[in-house]
Amino acid sequence: MSHKEENEGKRSSHHTELYTSIPRTCLPIVYHPDYNITFMGLEKLHPFDAGKWGKVIHFLKEEHFITDGNIVEAREATEEDLLVVHTKRYLNRLKNQILEGSREWSLVVATITEIPPLLFLPNFLVQRKVLRPLRTQTGGTIMAGKLAVDRGWAINVGGGFHHCSSDKGGGFCAFADITLAIKFLFERVEGVSRATIIDLDAHQGNGHERDFLDDRRVFIMDVYNRYIYPGDEYAKRAIKRKVELDWGTEDSEYLQKVELHCDGALNEVRPDIIVYNAGTDILDGDPLGGLSISPQGIVNRDEIVFRAAMRRGIPILMVTSGGYQKKTARIIADSILNLHRQGLIGAEALEGEGSSSLVTSMMCSSGSVGSTFTAV
Repeated sequence: MSHKEENEGKRSSHHTELYTSIPRTCLPIVYHPDYNITFMGLEKLHPFDAGKWGKVIHFLKEEHFITDGNIVEAREATEEDLLVVHTKRYLNRLKNQILEGSREWSLVVATITEIPPLLFLPNFLVQRKVLRPLRTQTGGTIMAGKLAVDRGWAINVGGGFHHCSSDKGGGFCAFADITLAIKFLFERVEGVSRATIIDLDAHQGNGHERDFLDDRRVFIMDVYNRYIYPGDEYAKRAIKRKVELDWGTEDSEYLQKVELHCDGALNEVRPDIIVYNAGTDILDGDPLGGLSISPQGIVNRDEIVFRAAMRRGIPILMVTSGGYQKKTARIIADSILNLHRQGLIGAEALEGEGSSSLVTSMMCSSGSVGSTFTAV
């Protein structure tokens, strides 16, 4: 993209509710109860724990790291927000249904989420119970991108839909939240013109790779099991630092490779933002990941990535991505708590401790103080 095209994009940025100003009394941790998918038990037909995001928050509250009053409440991405990356045709396909007699069949959503029975449910319910949570998580990733630049770090407790590109979803990924967060930053935040994606989910991140295939502003490092979904050879051309793992890779080899290539990637190109896709499907026993990383190995991995970012003073946005065992929520929470204990994230941004929790909660969720970022 030329400078002229880039500036045109910035001048034409639409109005969004996702870039409201967040008070310093809020930690840059983004979440909304709507992240969790509960739909007559059908969510249990996919190995994904569709309530893991709420469990992470529960564990963090139990440890008194967060409260309802000091985390940022995510907002749902609107269609206009999504059109920053997605094609109108793709979004219409998510909304459309196949009509047969008096029945509406939600074929596209059933295919993307890999929950075939959704095919037989009323489309309006699928929109409300499945796509709205995914749009809210997507909004959370976009919000967390701005927060990361503002605060030095941010965590969206959801998101990481790295199999979705501008015109195609798959693998439980209906919206391209990683691409959206980066493009929002490029369009709206002065001084952000280079991004590095560090994708450590067990699966290849073919969605963002397809979106940024010809974009030199984005450096992609991807570490994944070479033998599992999606095996997208076309998308692999976008990976600047590719680390393909074998079945059953264990902690020692894995952590050595993560540290080596993380440092290598950040030394090769210094970005203005790191988007860290922190999938926990690398955990030993995961039914889809095929790797053998211990819970402590995941905690150590996240610490390696955050240390690499903090050592260089590069803002980092973390999203939680895949993880298909019930115990992954506890591991994500333990990792976030470890980052806090190590001084890599924390409550140092919490100012004005005398303010009431009610006022803080209202400010964290409403964003009513106006936007500090506008199109530049």
